[in-house]
Amino acid sequence: MSYHNDDRIVLTLDAGGTNFVFSAIQGEKVITEPIRLPSNANNLQKCLDTIVTGFTQLKEKVSSAPVAISFAFPGPADYPNGVIGDLANLPSFRGGIALGPMLERQFNLPVYINNDGDLFAYGEAIAGLLPWVNEQLKKAGSPKRYKNLLGLTFGTGFGAGIVSDGELFLGDNSASAEIWSMRNKIRKDTFVEEGVSIRAVQKAYAVRTGAAQWNALTPKDIFDILEGNRDGDKLAAKEAFEELGIVAGDAIANASILVDGIVVIGGGLAAAHKYFLSALVNEMNASLYTYDGDPVGRMESKAYNLHDADELATFVKGEATLVPIPGTDDIVPYDPSKRIGVGISKLDASEAISIGAYAFALHALDKQ
Repeated sequence: MSYHNDDRIVLTLDAGGTNFVFSAIQGEKVITEPIRLPSNANNLQKCLDTIVTGFTQLKEKVSSAPVAISFAFPGPADYPNGVIGDLANLPSFRGGIALGPMLERQFNLPVYINNDGDLFAYGEAIAGLLPWVNEQLKKAGSPKRYKNLLGLTFGTGFGAGIVSDGELFLGDNSASAEIWSMRNKIRKDTFVEEGVSIRAVQKAYAVRTGAAQWNALTPKDIFDILEGNRDGDKLAAKEAFEELGIVAGDAIANASILVDGIVVIGGGLAAAHKYFLSALVNEMNASLYTYDGDPVGRMESKAYNLHDADELATFVKGEATLVPIPGTDDIVPYDPSKRIGVGISKLDASEAISIGAYAFALHALDKQ
């Protein structure tokens, strides 16, 4: 499914606690200069007025009438009904605000609101890593194709989204793929986001160096230490990112058992993937044990690091062969290699979210 050549226009919003950024999307590309307005997060009426103003200005900029409004809003929310719940970074929305229905009445357009992690995954499934993986398989002559994707964001928090055969999986309570609340492998009394986030890298480095202030350095500072662009403890920096990889790999392995699809990672911390991706994939492929101490692979499928040339080559090659149909002279293709690829986003996270919002709206309209 692709909307690369679709001429319909969708208005989108990247909603943050400080600023709102409005854009118009056509053919999976931004076609207007973004409009940036302060969110007025602590004043509900000003915040709502800002949203209306932003979409009004955006509508005036496009060459033809938009077909929908579609955007990401930080949860919790009842997304199908467009009702926003209690938000930490937008406190004026507490108690539940019917934002979607309000905008539908204001602009006489269908309005779609989703979680940013879900839309990131949808964007990567439509125009990012998923089609890239299938193109690599095609070039290698493999008959295998992937239809499912688990998208993950590493940043201020640890978010996720699931796409299955072109459909975004939302759950009955708008609470699917809330991976952040899984158990932390290393500190089992905490949730996994404490180990997979910006603060996780900062704290892991601070603990190893004995720093009095855990947030004295940013993850970029710690990355620069490893790159040799800044003074600091290289071993502590290396272990801080590897710890993130181990904690994330454990959670992703648990999720991948259920999703069984390509894994894509985006967000601010993804830029440091060369320092955590191997540890993450190794953790996904680690063994668990029976009560008698016998090792058992924790996943039915094997995970491959798509940023390692050798692993990518093995992944795309697979073990494709042909097997006979008993009692006939016919043969059918068979690939016994159960495998999933783990890679970094092919799109900027914001771009993936925008494309996801665009594609979600058009897909919903096409199903009507």
